[in-house]
Amino acid sequence: MKLTILGCYSATPRILSNTTSQVLEISNHMFLIDCGEGTQVQLRKQKIKFNRIKHIFISHLHGDHFFGLVGLISTFRLLTREADLHIYGPKGIKDVITLQMKLADSWTNYKLYFHELTSHSSELIFEDDKVQVYTIPLEHRVYTNGYLFKEKEGERKLNIGAAEDANINKAYYRKLKQGFDVENEEGELIKNELVTYKANPPKSYAFCSDTIYKEDIVPIIKNVDVLYHESTFLEQHAHLTLKTKHSTAKEAASIAKKANAGTLILGHYSSRYPDLEDFKTEAKTVFSNVELAEDGKLFEFN
Repeated sequence: MKLTILGCYSATPRILSNTTSQVLEISNHMFLIDCGEGTQVQLRKQKIKFNRIKHIFISHLHGDHFFGLVGLISTFRLLTREADLHIYGPKGIKDVITLQMKLADSWTNYKLYFHELTSHSSELIFEDDKVQVYTIPLEHRVYTNGYLFKEKEGERKLNIGAAEDANINKAYYRKLKQGFDVENEEGELIKNELVTYKANPPKSYAFCSDTIYKEDIVPIIKNVDVLYHESTFLEQHAHLTLKTKHSTAKEAASIAKKANAGTLILGHYSSRYPDLEDFKTEAKTVFSNVELAEDGKLFEFN
């Protein structure tokens, strides 16, 4: 599982910082999460192939989280994209994007699917044979969701040497990966665990964008491997969280601790703070395994 941070600051883009956007690579998928202004430039800087992005997840309709979307959609058209593109986001996202495309007479030459969200309860919004994606209802100034990405249990790994020594026909290798016992060339039943290894434990990633401190998301993200949680403020400005519906670094750490997360990644920093290490310092008073998001930073979780 890989996570590339394209932008992780709040409010307005600056020369050396970008608004929220990130790419999650999980189970051969490449998911784009939020799409602030300048996202496609950041994608190019990180040498991420546009055509691998088939699904885009938008948390809410504030500009610093989706103003780059129509530009990216337009660029896909100019690059003669053919693959379908699925966009998940709050109700209204279809209207705002298609109006811009209509007025610019720039309809896509590929199929564009909008999956508009309205539920205030967690729901499964995407699933295939490898991964599931659930919403994480958040509380912000407008309707907002985070997203939970969960790998499904993978196939077992074949021990080629052991399978050959057991004289198992290669035609049964697929069955072995699926966990079945099989007969060898002599008709002897070979136990699966003798010729295979366990699959890698499935990984999970939770993206919690703009939100006030919200403990009722904890059951949804319980035991998540990696949690990205917004941390707009330090404790000296905690009084601003109620008005702005944002969180502090310590509040993000509290959610990580209650959820028994493996790693906490902080982001969505207010530009008023000159030293990001202060966010990490405050969060670590509550939760030990803390990382800082930074534009262009790659996280790998094996």
